[in-house]
Amino acid sequence: MIGKLAIKQEIEETLTHPSIQIPTLSRPEFNKVLRNKFIGKGCEDQPAVFQGEDEPSARMDFLKERVGIEVGFGHASFIEIDLLKFLSLLILCCGPD
Repeated sequence: MIGKLAIKQEIEETLTHPSIQIPTLSRPEFNKVLRNKFIGKGCEDQPAVFQGEDEPSARMDFLKERVGIEVGFGHASFIEIDLLKFLSLLILCCGPD
């Protein structure tokens, strides 16, 4: 089991890796590069946020050791579901109190 600080550092290193040339990538290409890198580091791809089948479309982009990663480009139409995902993971990790 890897610690949360180590996962944070791993995420930062992945996002700032010199092989990622952001100005040359489209959004879909950038997502593909990130997906390959995060899966390569042992992240679960597109895990469900909720346990039941109530919201099958509520998915996190990546998850590793209960640390969720959500890739976003600031599209306003997704803000509510992104905040709901964050809140759900916060409750799962820290409890409702």
